[in-house]
Amino acid sequence: MTDLVATTFPLDEAPDLRQVAGEGGVLFEREGAGLAGRGVAMTLELPGGLSCRGDRDRAVEALSGIKVEDEVGLPGTGAVALGALPFDGGSPARLTVPTLIVGRDGEGRAWQTVVAPAGSYRPRPPDPSPRQEAWPPERFRLESVVPHEEWCARVGRAVAEIRRGRLEKVVLAREVVVHANRDLIVSDVLGRLRALYPSCTVFSVGGFVGASPELLASRRAAEVRSHPLAGTVARSGDPATDDSLAAALLASAKDTAEHRVVVQAVVDALGQVCAEMDVPPAPSIVSLRNVSHLGTLVKGRLRPPWPSALELAARLHPTPAVAGTPRPAALDLIAELEGMDRGRYAGPVGWVDSRGDGDWVVGIRSATIRGRTARLLAGVGIVADSDPRDELTETQLKLQALLAALVRP
Repeated sequence: MTDLVATTFPLDEAPDLRQVAGEGGVLFEREGAGLAGRGVAMTLELPGGLSCRGDRDRAVEALSGIKVEDEVGLPGTGAVALGALPFDGGSPARLTVPTLIVGRDGEGRAWQTVVAPAGSYRPRPPDPSPRQEAWPPERFRLESVVPHEEWCARVGRAVAEIRRGRLEKVVLAREVVVHANRDLIVSDVLGRLRALYPSCTVFSVGGFVGASPELLASRRAAEVRSHPLAGTVARSGDPATDDSLAAALLASAKDTAEHRVVVQAVVDALGQVCAEMDVPPAPSIVSLRNVSHLGTLVKGRLRPPWPSALELAARLHPTPAVAGTPRPAALDLIAELEGMDRGRYAGPVGWVDSRGDGDWVVGIRSATIRGRTARLLAGVGIVADSDPRDELTETQLKLQALLAALVRP
């Protein structure tokens, strides 16, 4: 038990969540709703990673040990931990309970939470994060860490392994590094991501920023949702052409088969803890600025005792959309062919509160910003009939999502 108290009270008017987060805070926001935080009241360590159940249980227990004085009583109020977790479920991970959290839900209700030792806090409106006065960079250099020819050769080796029957699908990622002449300004990047991708979840945790289109797990009491994506086509900007491209994607045997595998993995994982499930019979189109995906919104009602949102994320991660299938063989081949540590790319990003409610998205369409550099990764699903050059083109389309927010000459 800790002497910390999480005090939550309503706000008449919510400040801009991006401004609350500023340069060094945390942000998790979609269509104006979400959480922003600053400071560190408590760190919840998962030394054995997300895949270690004991570490997950201890983290949730520590979060629940914070006393709560909550005048609002909504998901995301009281004690809340946020984090961006590594793709590798066995890598050490951590969640942070911010000192200050400002939240807003989809109905416009807003609140503030302060986590501090008992008796040390008096409610007052949040101060805006200090404005970044530095000049943003205007010169950029892009570096493809692995040459195109070599990366395509790796895709070819993956296709050969699939055709030999070692596995059905593997997701391979490419790495691109952006070098700027000055430090990249995180809050500026977040503002552009929010403007470019309003339907995505914009996030920022410790220099890891992005606009994710893919919901891994959301829990509200006994209700759980997941919205896996798999299957991609470019958008042209012309409505008639884009309608034709979307129709072709829905009719594509390759893409719909790949999508079914991902959805089935989600259904299998959630089915172990759900009493009821609602799974649409066919995918729908999820359109973003430059690409469209196949997506299926899976809903379920949990059996008691309800697993926390963090536990649900652990059950689902990594889905075949970011790893492949079967999972063990896909992860082994990723380790053989990628030749890099993905870090937090494609890992779970989100939050969980002391009730167990929370939201976790897949950390794709993301970048790790460190001063003057930004590391970007983009992955594509490789199957038996994949063409290496087509897969290279798809990575370029996906990388463009972050490059459009980072590179501003």
